[in-house]
Amino acid sequence: MLVASLSGCASGSLFSRPMTAHECMTRVMYFESNRSSPVGMLAVGTVVMNRVESQHFPDTVCGVVAQPNQFAPGVTTRRMGRGSQLASEMATKVLNGGRHRYVGKALYFHTAGMTFPYTNMHYLVEAGGNVFYDKRKNARSRSDPPFVNPQGLEAANRAANVMLTGYQTAPASQRIAPQPQPEYQPRRIEQPAAVPLPEAPPEATYADNRPVPRSAGSAMLQPVDIDDLIRANGGY
Repeated sequence: MLVASLSGCASGSLFSRPMTAHECMTRVMYFESNRSSPVGMLAVGTVVMNRVESQHFPDTVCGVVAQPNQFAPGVTTRRMGRGSQLASEMATKVLNGGRHRYVGKALYFHTAGMTFPYTNMHYLVEAGGNVFYDKRKNARSRSDPPFVNPQGLEAANRAANVMLTGYQTAPASQRIAPQPQPEYQPRRIEQPAAVPLPEAPPEATYADNRPVPRSAGSAMLQPVDIDDLIRANGGY
């Protein structure tokens, strides 16, 4: 654990000047949470800010982070590697007011999967490999198993992680400019050419080439021969 108490903004071998609140927040997120878990970093940052606002802890971010025996050894002095960019982005989010909803006003956390012989640890949520809690009288039994997120809370935590992953921004040189979309052109369907119709239907004729009347009215005006009717209906 960290053995040197550093008041105000922290200072370490990596820095020739006091660290800023953003640098301290980035480092505590990096060393105290799963380095690929935005929601875990957000939860750690929420605890730090809760402590800043509490009368029982220092009133600056670096003062809280540098308190002895509170966070990971070397939190203000060790070098960071892969994952530090994400921690920096999440530090910006927290310092701009972002908080983990389910951490609430919790002031404490420890590594997930561990148990302690205390009954005043009221667990709230597991995030990024840590479980977060506040202290309440008779909150649990000494024989209780390690805390795990209930199913609904775990689903909400995963959804928050996805949302926060979208919060990350790529360097300008790596951003892909949106491509212009071609203007929509409705497809024209060619209609088949119409079959030409005769100007007038062919004249129907009897066997002796006399025209057949076109309507009942005109038929009534024409003389009818019985032999013609028989032949017109297929007789003979």
